[in-house]
Parts: sequence; structure tokens; C-alpha cells
Amino acid sequence: MSTSTQFYLDQADQCGRNAQSAALQNQRDVQLKAQAAWQAMADRAIRTATERDRRDAERRDADTRLALVTEGSPECPKT
Repeated sequence: MSTSTQFYLDQADQCGRNAQSAALQNQRDVQLKAQAAWQAMADRAIRTATERDRRDAERRDADTRLALVTEGSPECPKT
């Protein structure tokens, strides 16, 4: 997990704690909205990292397959 993702999760947790200890309903609402926003950013960062890792793995697999195919193929005869 990246540093920014952990920061987003930490901020969401802090906003949740702030909401629980808020004395006024409007303060609680503000903190809950902030918590939802931080959590959405964390979720997006996690999805992005997961997708990036998947694409990188696919690229590595494709490069490996290509290398195996080109290594095993005979050279074209020279004319």
C-alpha cells in the first residue's frame, strides 16, 4: 500500500473518530462527509494500484511469451 493510500485511510479514520466525539449534529455531519470523501480517495487509490499491478503483470507475461517465441523460431533463410 502506498504512502498516500495509507494517509487517506488515516484521515478517514480520524474523521470517523471526530464525528463520534462531535457535540453538535452539524459538526458530526461535516466529519462524516469528510470521512466518506477520504475513504473514496483511498478506495480509488487502491483500485488504481491494483489495476496498474495487473497491467504490469500482463505486460511482463506478454514480453516473456514473445521472448520464448522469438528464441525458439528459426531464422529466415537469406536470399
